Amino acid sequence: MRRNPPEEAALVGDPLDRLLSQFALRAGVFYTGNICGLHDFKRDEQRGHLHVVRRGPVNLVNAGKPDVFIERPSLIYLPRPERHRLVANEREGADVVCATVLTGAGGRNPISDSLPDLVLIEIDGCPGLEPILELMFSEAFGAGSGRQAVLDRLCEVLTIRMLRHCIERGQVSGGALAGMADPRLAKALDAIHQSPSGSWDLSSLAAQAGMSRARFAEHFRRVTGATPADYLSSWRLMLAQRLLSKGVPAKTAALDVGYGSSSALHRAFLRKFGQSPSEWLKQRAMAD
Repeated sequence: MRRNPPEEAALVGDPLDRLLSQFALRAGVFYTGNICGLHDFKRDEQRGHLHVVRRGPVNLVNAGKPDVFIERPSLIYLPRPERHRLVANEREGADVVCATVLTGAGGRNPISDSLPDLVLIEIDGCPGLEPILELMFSEAFGAGSGRQAVLDRLCEVLTIRMLRHCIERGQVSGGALAGMADPRLAKALDAIHQSPSGSWDLSSLAAQAGMSRARFAEHFRRVTGATPADYLSSWRLMLAQRLLSKGVPAKTAALDVGYGSSSALHRAFLRKFGQSPSEWLKQRAMAD
């Protein structure tokens, strides 16, 4: 039986697997139980918000968006949550599980940027969610030891299953998830993900995809919504954020992700985030 060499093996299998292998995905359940009346949730620049409605009805009031009335058991995911609220009947209330989801070092990233502002999935319309949610609800409304740790891990599994559902149903809106699902672009994206410090330019990335420069640039932007250069910069900065959050010095982080110096990383941070790496770290510490 022929075995795939390492460079081929990296391109085999599910695109979501390949992308998630580059991320640290963490979820934290912060509320389980019955809600009555109004429950407000603040804007969160670092984490997505996941609400699982076991029993409703619930009205989702999302800043600047039309209200969403939810009658059936549903999963609600806000990858870039603005201030929002859940409104339940004051007499009967609604049973919910609420969690935050952190991908990478937090903030905007290739996964959250691939999703629409609101993901809404009716649970009975996605059979793969039912066994996960059955176990989650059992833990959420039970009293066993280790309950918080179990809920957090189940929420991470639920998030991955939700991402798979979005890809399968065509609910991704560009970004890395759309790019990794494209056989040609996946090769170029894999090359970036595996060697972010490489000397990538339009020619070398087009060669990875087996396309001409012009066709590659047009196709990349149409599928992902970004230019190859912008995607490469975003990926490097995401990795730099992860390194900085672990205490890696800025100079080391810069070289590891493909910037020639800490000053080059500093300039890239200012262009992308409007703040320096040190300012970003302080803001992140305050958010935590």
